[in-house]
Amino acid sequence: MDEIDLFDPESLDDPYPLYERLRSTAPVHRVDGTDFYLVSRWDLVVEATTRPADFSSHLTAALVHHADGTAAVFDMDGEGQAVHVLATADDPEHMRHRKLVLPALVAKRIRALEPTMAANVRRLWAEGVHGGRIEWMAAMADRLPMTMVAGLIGLPGADVPRLVEWGYASTELLGGVVTTDRLAVVVAAATELAGYLHRAFTAACAAPGDDLLGDLARACAAGDLEPQVAVLMLVQLVGAGGESTAGLIGNAVRLLATDPALQQKLREEQELLPAFLEEVLRVESPFRAHHRHVVADTALGGVDLPAGAHLLLLWGAANRDPAVFPDADRLRLDRTVQRGHLAFGKGIHFCVGAALARLEARVALGALLTDTTSFELAPESVAAQWVPSIFVRRHARLELVLR
Repeated sequence: MDEIDLFDPESLDDPYPLYERLRSTAPVHRVDGTDFYLVSRWDLVVEATTRPADFSSHLTAALVHHADGTAAVFDMDGEGQAVHVLATADDPEHMRHRKLVLPALVAKRIRALEPTMAANVRRLWAEGVHGGRIEWMAAMADRLPMTMVAGLIGLPGADVPRLVEWGYASTELLGGVVTTDRLAVVVAAATELAGYLHRAFTAACAAPGDDLLGDLARACAAGDLEPQVAVLMLVQLVGAGGESTAGLIGNAVRLLATDPALQQKLREEQELLPAFLEEVLRVESPFRAHHRHVVADTALGGVDLPAGAHLLLLWGAANRDPAVFPDADRLRLDRTVQRGHLAFGKGIHFCVGAALARLEARVALGALLTDTTSFELAPESVAAQWVPSIFVRRHARLELVLR
């Protein structure tokens, strides 16, 4: 097949033609010069998630792009010394960690947050609209998810801007497009986030509250959790909790801004918002991929995989697999299985914050649709301003003109 360049600027901006080529010609494709394999077909992505004994969730390496155009592997395992938590842990540790954070994220508790969430949306909307415009990402999509995550964890609302900056930096390395100068900034930001959360956790250990910090502090006091693991869990929740929902809220609004008929239909029939959001999750998956580590020599899709190799499970490619989704590239509100996508993962690692993300997106879009008669992309935002990444699908900016 022709050369596959995951880091080509056109593919970073619009990965779907590349994903189609991968699915049809090389559904398990080794990235030249590395031991990374891209898995793009629905059935093979799902199979990999059901074989944890062969494909560990441990995050041991990231794929990066060198200035000379070649791909390389960035070691994240520290010669086996890395500590893995939640999404990057395997059972039984994964399930132990999951049970500790689930009480803060159960559907009943999240539904009780809806009034607070709606109030935050109103506040952010009022602060963000200027002269009939709003920069949707900075004003709403970036801030609302982190505001809610901070509240659930027990962190001050005043710290949300810093948490957004640190959280995005913590996932940036996995995007693969990091210059040498930027790498130093990313590492420093990740270090600052860990230090901040360590201080917050230490304070919670002295006086546990009715929040996730308090839950984790009590677990440590009971001997059920190590402090280092608790802090790493918080780091992961800040990074992933803000990132995934910001991508969903931004992607949904861009699709509506470029489809006036669909926008008006949802304005008139807001009960269709949940179905619309499921399709947004499918056609523009906020996380393009997640990692797996090959535990022992094995095979997937007829391709031999050596022990120590790495997989990128391409959710964004699998979610547009026409073998599973007829008319896969088109957003349709009439799909019979609305939640059949992989945007929140699959199996034991299904995203613990999925219900929270869905509610945040519904409330934010509901307010936008209610408070406008129409909105469209500002001329300077007509060209998609995506964050360059092989890992996330999120807008850097999204300027809207409101009416």
